[in-house]
Amino acid sequence: MRHRKAFLMLFLVAIVWMATVGCPQWAWSADFTLPAFRLHWDEPSAPDQVSNVLKIVFALTVVSIAPSILLLMTCFTRLAVVLSFLRTALGTQQAPPNQVIVGLALFLTFSIMWPVWQEIHREAVIPLQNQAIDGDTFVQRAVAPLKAFMMKQTRLKDLKLFVSLTQQEKPQDPNDVPLAAVVPAFVISELKTAFQIGFLLYIPFLVLDLVVASVLLSMGMMMLPPVMISLPFKLMLFVLVDGWNLLIGSLVKSFY
Repeated sequence: MRHRKAFLMLFLVAIVWMATVGCPQWAWSADFTLPAFRLHWDEPSAPDQVSNVLKIVFALTVVSIAPSILLLMTCFTRLAVVLSFLRTALGTQQAPPNQVIVGLALFLTFSIMWPVWQEIHREAVIPLQNQAIDGDTFVQRAVAPLKAFMMKQTRLKDLKLFVSLTQQEKPQDPNDVPLAAVVPAFVISELKTAFQIGFLLYIPFLVLDLVVASVLLSMGMMMLPPVMISLPFKLMLFVLVDGWNLLIGSLVKSFY
């Protein structure tokens, strides 16, 4: 076995030598070159160059935290949790799949948050592009519509909890509440609302499961899983009442 491996190694070395030295016409072309890449920093020659660099840094920062902003500062959390509860209540396992639930929640978030983003673009982005405001004013104007949306959906009890945890003075005006207290209060308020909606979704399907289980028990079919029999009835009930239309309509209206 060792002699065979040594012979194979010598054979491969001979082929390589013939391709590069013994037979030049088989060799790789010497005209092939890789493109050069150079990274360097130049001193700014005008204030506009510094401003452009800061804009790029700010844009990269926003892109890096965009998933967190989408999850924690919009209506995405409530939509995704309620749709997941619906799938569990129906007992359809992976139908609809996670990709469909996340995609539907994402586009519903765009639809619901569109007026807020339009206000941010009108009050903050356009003046910044026209150089009418500075960076600090831009941040204040951009955060204000988003903060107003979150405050509208946040329970007062949750807001008081996180305001007390920040160990700051009690704000006299809702606009004075720090964003560090608004965001977590908004998140737990959204989770509580989503769990309440999920509980209401479970009730009709739970009643149907109990009816099917009682019927099967009375017929002596104790070895037959009730879920197997109740699943078609759940789907039929959900389709007959136009469940998707009712659920999505109610979710969207809950934010207005």
